[in-house]
Amino acid sequence: MILKLLLLHSLLNAMTRKNYLNTEYSFTLPTGLVDAQNRIHRQGIMRLATAKDEIIVQKHRSVQENPAYSFLVMLSQVITRIGSLNSVNLDLLETLVLRDISYLKEFYNRVNQQGNAHIPTQCPHCNNQFVVELDLAGEL
Repeated sequence: MILKLLLLHSLLNAMTRKNYLNTEYSFTLPTGLVDAQNRIHRQGIMRLATAKDEIIVQKHRSVQENPAYSFLVMLSQVITRIGSLNSVNLDLLETLVLRDISYLKEFYNRVNQQGNAHIPTQCPHCNNQFVVELDLAGEL
């Protein structure tokens, strides 16, 4: 009887634990996106990229015509919101300034490949190795 109660208790604890993978990340653009009403949108949400996103990018007409569009098409897949704009498309992303595009490239790599912004480095004077955290321009 005690064993059954302990097993039931363990099962209930396992069901109520908050074990989850964070798939969405907030970001702040350094400059921001200006909409048709001349409002600036800087805060956004990016989700993790999936294999399906990669397939969509490769099949996209703009990418087939000009491979330089691949990153913008990927961003249009993984950015779920910028400011009050809940629909992020290729046309909208084409209006971003290069500073924001560079920031988004670094942020995308950070959340999809490393999961952090820690960079191994070495002191040029004493050759001591250590890790520093990369500060992204929009997060200052």
